[in-house]
Amino acid sequence: MSSKIPVLEIFGPTIQGEGMVAGQKTMFVRTGGCDYRCAWCDSAFTWDGSQKATPMTADDIMAKLEQTGGGRFSHVTISGGNPALHVGIAELIERFQEKGIASAVETQGSFWQDWLLNVDDVTISPKPPSSEMTTDWSRLDTFMMRLSARRDGNHNLKIVIFDEEDLVYAKQVHGRYPDVPLYLQVGNDDLDNQDPARLRDHLLEKYEWLVDRVMADPELNRVRVLPQIHALLWGNKQGV
Repeated sequence: MSSKIPVLEIFGPTIQGEGMVAGQKTMFVRTGGCDYRCAWCDSAFTWDGSQKATPMTADDIMAKLEQTGGGRFSHVTISGGNPALHVGIAELIERFQEKGIASAVETQGSFWQDWLLNVDDVTISPKPPSSEMTTDWSRLDTFMMRLSARRDGNHNLKIVIFDEEDLVYAKQVHGRYPDVPLYLQVGNDDLDNQDPARLRDHLLEKYEWLVDRVMADPELNRVRVLPQIHALLWGNKQGV
């Protein structure tokens, strides 16, 4: 019997705004549920009860993707919340492989699922101090070790940066997993702003601040610094 996946939204094609596949044309499947409650979460609707998820099978999701995206996609991003909470995603990844569709997943590295070994692009995004969450380093170590053993696919680390304390945390993560590509991403601290132009100016100022800090720090010579591309383009709009 197929395990159903709680789905909040399916949309696209659009571009991936974050991490190692930033700029990638992709469809999105956003799942409900998260084991974290980050203070600055830009997708709190995935866990705060404000929006209701629909239980869907892998075939249901595939049909909806094809209905929405037509022939205009060959890549799907599964996001959340924390999609690694859901065992049923294994079947969805199988459907993608059958159809020659590449896949990407982002998770904080707190729950392991074996289907992660079959995802093309895995982004692990541990949460810095500004999130008010605490990293379980033993779980994260296990997560990273299992990912490093797979033969195919890419994985990377991505940390959202809001302040100097977050940068200290990023350096700790980088030192712990020095061979894994690390992306630093500017955090959006103005989630109520409904003026995309004003938000864009604000986020670009924060991006410049982060770039300046990284350029001056010899411990961060190998990291990559990105804005949130989707926030620059569409502000705080959902479903783009």
